[in-house]
Amino acid sequence: MANLAHPSEIRWLNEVYQPGARQLTLRAVLMGMVLGAVLCLSNLYVVLKTGWSLGVTVTACILAFALFRGLKAMHLTRADFTVLENNAMGSVASAAGYMTGGGNMAAIPALLILTGIQPATGWLIVWFGCIAALGVFAAIPIKRQLINIEQIPFPTGIATAETLRSLHGHGTGAEKARMLGWAAVIGAAVAWFRDAKASWMLWNLPAHFGFPLAWGGQMAATWTVSFEGSLLLMGGGAIMSFKTGWSMLLGAIAIYGFIAPAMVEVGAIATISYKGIVQWTLWPAAAMLVASGLLSFALEWRSVARSFAGLGAVFSRRTARGEDALADVECPGWWFPAGFAVLSPVVVFLMWYLFAIPWWAGLMAIPLSVIMGFVAARVTGETDVTPTKALGPVTQLIYGVAVPGQLGPNIMGANVTGGVGLHAADLLTDLKSGYLVGANPRQQVYAQLFGVVAGALAVVPVYNLLIPDASYLMTPQFPAPAVVVWSGVSKALVDGIAGLHPTARLAVLIGAALGIVLTLAERFAPARVKPFVPSATGIGVAAIMPAFNALSFFIGAVVAETLRRKRAAFAERTVVPVASGFIAGESLMGILVAIFIALGWLTK
Repeated sequence: MANLAHPSEIRWLNEVYQPGARQLTLRAVLMGMVLGAVLCLSNLYVVLKTGWSLGVTVTACILAFALFRGLKAMHLTRADFTVLENNAMGSVASAAGYMTGGGNMAAIPALLILTGIQPATGWLIVWFGCIAALGVFAAIPIKRQLINIEQIPFPTGIATAETLRSLHGHGTGAEKARMLGWAAVIGAAVAWFRDAKASWMLWNLPAHFGFPLAWGGQMAATWTVSFEGSLLLMGGGAIMSFKTGWSMLLGAIAIYGFIAPAMVEVGAIATISYKGIVQWTLWPAAAMLVASGLLSFALEWRSVARSFAGLGAVFSRRTARGEDALADVECPGWWFPAGFAVLSPVVVFLMWYLFAIPWWAGLMAIPLSVIMGFVAARVTGETDVTPTKALGPVTQLIYGVAVPGQLGPNIMGANVTGGVGLHAADLLTDLKSGYLVGANPRQQVYAQLFGVVAGALAVVPVYNLLIPDASYLMTPQFPAPAVVVWSGVSKALVDGIAGLHPTARLAVLIGAALGIVLTLAERFAPARVKPFVPSATGIGVAAIMPAFNALSFFIGAVVAETLRRKRAAFAERTVVPVASGFIAGESLMGILVAIFIALGWLTK
């Protein structure tokens, strides 16, 4: 009888896989749930400030390594924390940490802004958990094709595997852990002395440092041009590409230095404040980001085509007869339909009950989410970018046609497809690192589901404390750029743009055209020209966040790029741990202070 396993799978089973090794242990799951929940809250703070959800797997692996090493030094545990345990822990933490992505922290706040709907905590936990779990099950049928057979890169998965080998191979793991820890302490101290305002505190760090400049009859700070007392955004800038960093500064200069003052003069912007300005800039910014995202997605049409061709290969193999050497290692094929059979009715019910979406419109989201999950996984594997900026608007366009004039289906349908796509891609990225270090993929799927539970339980109550109503969004504290775009696209699809100021309607066309031109230039310009082509994403995001945020991102990107060019080895050891520490420390302390204020334990 024929063996259904591919020859490359047999080689992996014989040469790489580590049967019987400790992997999904109780301590790995608990550590992953705790670290994942903590880093999920860090991501919540970051996404409300910047619109980005940052990867947490490498940070979690470094922290877990350091914690268990410390526990062993204190004789509180005897067994080493193995590379496979750390890999499983990373899967748990990653699933939890990404609970803010996939549109969750864009769609729910956008719904709040546009409709005033804020689901109760318990229902929202179930909603987030079900969408993420659907993403886990959507990844199962394509894992072997993408990772085992086609050997698609999934660059972040490769980087995670290299980090695990470095940590557990007596490399620079201990040094990175120390740097991350000290950076987190410094970041937390900055957030405390800046945000914790109480009568017994002798001194507070200023939130912003103004520049002695003025234009348009107003000081620079009124136009949001100042230096922010924050290390978090500089850490984010250090992790992002240098091109994105300088593009954000370019966008901020153009918007706040020239375009916004001009729009104030013609009456298109009524109030000179961040909220007043962003009500106008969201339109060209959303047009630029959506046009760029859709075009980038379209330019990856080969990846999309291969995703469906690969899926055909999956099902043709499943219908063949024979034995499968990996039957006890890989997830059974029936998990995919069984998972969707159990969770789909729950999601459709929640769409109807929580968001007043007709059952048939809710049902549309299920097959769409499967398609989006397959496509997102392939594109992520080949480009290391999950195309949620494209998948969300595509779903919004579909619902705009199918259910015209209704905000609920438009916003939340895209939340389903975006969330399933993100979590499918996240699981496959984790499975790639597991494949490289010889982990059991079935146990990693279990780990991912534990992380889904931890992330949903952690993020929803804290989100409701931070954002009790819509007035807390689109403010200098929480600019929420992703929410601005999501709500803008939904409003445009439902209400149209005819009611906008004529300058805003023109700006939509200019923004879309600029997004297309810059995306094409980034893709097809000569190699010597490409470094000087601005990033459409960087400019678009800068247009919907305060200028002081863009400046901090730029400073972090400049420092990191300078180190990479002048002292590459030093930068490799320090940039990511230090930047991650700044982000984790400041964001977690920022959340803690915000909770203390909400509970009345601190007074502003």
